Amino acid sequence: MTQRDEGSVDETGRAPERTASAQVPGPATPAEDAAAPRPASLWRHRDFMLLWGGQTVSDVGSAVTILALPLLAVAALKATTFEVSLISILTSLAFLLISLPAGVIVDQLRKHGLMMWCDVARFALLGSIPLAGVLWHVTLWQIYVVATLAGILSVFFDVSYQSYVPVLLDGDQLVDANGKLGSTNAFAGLVGPSLGGALVGLLGAAKAITADAGSFAASAVSLLLIRTPEPKPDKRAEHVTFRAAMNEGLSFVVKHPILRKIVACTGTANFFSSGVGALDIVFLVRILHASPTVVGTLFSLAAIGGVIGGLLAGRLGRWIGSARIIWVSALVPTPLFLLMPLAQPGWGVLLFAAGIFAQYFLAVVYNTAQVSYRQRICPPQLLGRMNASVRWIVWGTMPLGALFGGAFGTWIGVRQTIAICAVGGMAAGLWVFFSPLRHMRDVPAS
Repeated sequence: MTQRDEGSVDETGRAPERTASAQVPGPATPAEDAAAPRPASLWRHRDFMLLWGGQTVSDVGSAVTILALPLLAVAALKATTFEVSLISILTSLAFLLISLPAGVIVDQLRKHGLMMWCDVARFALLGSIPLAGVLWHVTLWQIYVVATLAGILSVFFDVSYQSYVPVLLDGDQLVDANGKLGSTNAFAGLVGPSLGGALVGLLGAAKAITADAGSFAASAVSLLLIRTPEPKPDKRAEHVTFRAAMNEGLSFVVKHPILRKIVACTGTANFFSSGVGALDIVFLVRILHASPTVVGTLFSLAAIGGVIGGLLAGRLGRWIGSARIIWVSALVPTPLFLLMPLAQPGWGVLLFAAGIFAQYFLAVVYNTAQVSYRQRICPPQLLGRMNASVRWIVWGTMPLGALFGGAFGTWIGVRQTIAICAVGGMAAGLWVFFSPLRHMRDVPAS
């Protein structure tokens, strides 16, 4: 699963200055418990639509590359299994190694310009692969360099991106905005692999990566067209060291009574969902005897669940409450996860489909709500470091979860391990249930 409180904004759409103290709102009063008025429609918000449109194109392009790069290494360069695995390792390594320092740098720069230059650089990097294919030939070392540098740029872009949304929008628009942005990622997961497969078959793996390079160019242009002014960031005081500035963001996350529970919930959920992710193909193919077509259909259904969750997240937040929805989505419907290990060959595979659909749907709803909460309660000058710290913690549990799934799947069995992970995913919601969120309906406006 993935991760914000909403605040008032001034006339320019910027969030007002807040103190860095970790204040916790008290129980909702009767007035607060009333449903909040419907925020202005984002469909008429020009700058958000530019941001959303550019990111949609970019996400789909990146989904093409996730398929095309390994295919290029395997088919054209005859890479070994380990050599192919290095591509994803190098891409993801940046999130663990540089997320915290990236947060400090992001907080000292204008996010809009940084995101635009990250897109331009990724356009050049990814474009170098089809260019090399035309002029000479692609090498495995070139793929490794591109994967590493693109991973680093993605860290800076993603941390800036989550910190930039509150610049564009009022606090009461954040849940709807983050839901739409979350649905984009799920949509890319739905159409990207099939589009990538078609492009690789039509053009070849190297030339297919042109689509991703072009998507970064489109994202850069969409950012260039955004008009909302961004406030000048605060410069780090000379007496504050880089390490101290980095620790300030981490300390804010750990000491905030609600935020630390959200991070614990998300990290726990990521651990167990990664355990399932390490085993789901083995479970479907070897135990449920599902064909490749059925497997592809199941994961398409899961992605559709994520798209629907993103599109409904804003409405659910207004109906249930922008604070209450965090623990409700993380806990109440999660018994549906138990349908996955109960699946049997034949039509019984539909139980797995229902379980994974629920998992993706709830993950996007939960992430939309908790990311919106984070954006609203964090002081603007700490947004980059806060987002980087959260990502560093919650993503750090994922390789451990995959290792757990693989080890226990070998030791006690695949079905049994998926059952343990399903129960663990259900229990993750207890972190946010036993927090001040349980006594709140909506996130206060300030």
